[in-house]
Amino acid sequence: MLMNLFHAAPRRVFQLIGLVCVAMLAFGLYLQHVVGLEPCPMCIVQRYALVGVLLFALWGAVSAGRAGQAVAAVLLLLSAGFGAFVAARQSWLQWYPPEIATCGRDFYGMIETFPLQRAIPLIFKGSGDCTKVDWTFLGGSIANWSFVAFVGLSMLALALLLARTRR
Repeated sequence: MLMNLFHAAPRRVFQLIGLVCVAMLAFGLYLQHVVGLEPCPMCIVQRYALVGVLLFALWGAVSAGRAGQAVAAVLLLLSAGFGAFVAARQSWLQWYPPEIATCGRDFYGMIETFPLQRAIPLIFKGSGDCTKVDWTFLGGSIANWSFVAFVGLSMLALALLLARTRR
């Protein structure tokens, strides 16, 4: 029955994925601007991956053909997989912090201090304290829940692909 949804209404599934992404981004902004939690560079990279998932979900939702939806689902899967990888790495750093714990400089300090050509690579190296757990829900940190969400989005993208190929 669930595969029928993916087969008969893939646009609805893409729209659902987009809605989940918007909700996650809104919650991240709420934690940052209302609660006062500063995101580390790994969190920012996860936001970029989430924006990628959102854009590919929107592409799949407006795409008329099967080929366009299949390409959107593949790109969505890759973006969600990348986000899951970064979230898993951050979770691992939180569970097993290194003895000398720093991820480097904070994001905004890098942008102000370094030219953009030097700041972008430093973001991907990490700065700030990515090992710090500021917020938890049911025993999981933001990185843990982000990993769960990215894996769920990956599974939805995979189900969309399977439904597209069986058709």
